[in-house]
Amino acid sequence: MLHKLIVALTASFFALAATACNTVQGVGEDIESVGEAGEDAI
Repeated sequence: MLHKLIVALTASFFALAATACNTVQGVGEDIESVGEAGEDAI
């Protein structure tokens, strides 16, 4: 159940990040931050 919650939160973050990013560099930074957040959650 916790895994599903993490996946849902990650998907939500990607959706918000995709709408907020204006540059390719910004997308890369957002993806990196999601990866770090996932590592912290595990």
